[in-house]
Amino acid sequence: MSRPGVSKTRAAVERAAIYLALWFVLLPSTKPGDVVLGLAAAAAATWISLRLLPPEGGRVRLGALMLQGPHFLWESVRGGIDVARRALAPRMTLEPGFVTSPTRLPRGLARNTFSTVASLMPGTLPAGEDGESLVVHALDVSQPVAEQLGAEEQRFGPALSARTDHD
Repeated sequence: MSRPGVSKTRAAVERAAIYLALWFVLLPSTKPGDVVLGLAAAAAATWISLRLLPPEGGRVRLGALMLQGPHFLWESVRGGIDVARRALAPRMTLEPGFVTSPTRLPRGLARNTFSTVASLMPGTLPAGEDGESLVVHALDVSQPVAEQLGAEEQRFGPALSARTDHD
């Protein structure tokens, strides 16, 4: 969506079109009042999105990301079971804390998408960035959290990348 060399105006138009399309999916009405409200909502969402996630490097290859669906679903279920097991077993030892995990993904869309995927790993929640690393809250820092995140980044790497001039 937003790429190096692409103007803020183009990024804004792309995002506004997506938000407006989403509006019409949620409220399939062409009544003038609904259309005006949809345009206002899309404009507000676009402004907020540009403030919170300015156009930067990276892109998501939707087809490659969709191929990760079965793995993503399995990890989601596994993560939910692990957290429930830990919550219901009061004697289980936990060492909650923060782990820093280096990433090669560029800031912006690719890194944010990976953070969303990584949030479904058992007992982890990306909590921010520290330069070229993700800061992750983990339920048990004695586990190899950074290594697991590195393996997931390698797995999702083809779907999340920086855009080059020839893309």
